Amino acid sequence: MGLKKSFSKDKTKCTVTFTVSAEAAQGAKTINIAGDFNSWSSTDTPMKKAKDGSFSAKIELDAGKEYQFRYLLDNSKWENDWNADKYIPAPYSNADNSVVVTSK
Repeated sequence: MGLKKSFSKDKTKCTVTFTVSAEAAQGAKTINIAGDFNSWSSTDTPMKKAKDGSFSAKIELDAGKEYQFRYLLDNSKWENDWNADKYIPAPYSNADNSVVVTSK
């Protein structure tokens, strides 16, 4: 798993590439990313599966903010990003949410 960030020239936007490795995908057929940026929708942001079994999605976010997110594997299992910028307790479960920080 991993987060790759690139900033717009005016530094107001940050495009984040979210990646779930084949190992972390655990043989999943589908992975969706849910978070603050899509109202925690479990269907709005499907990730694309690569030939090697990894998944990725690019999302443009406002720079200078923090966004909580998690991955949903096969519509049944929630996973955090192993390489998130940080983690915070989720308000509705006994788990943590991953956080991406969009500032340099």
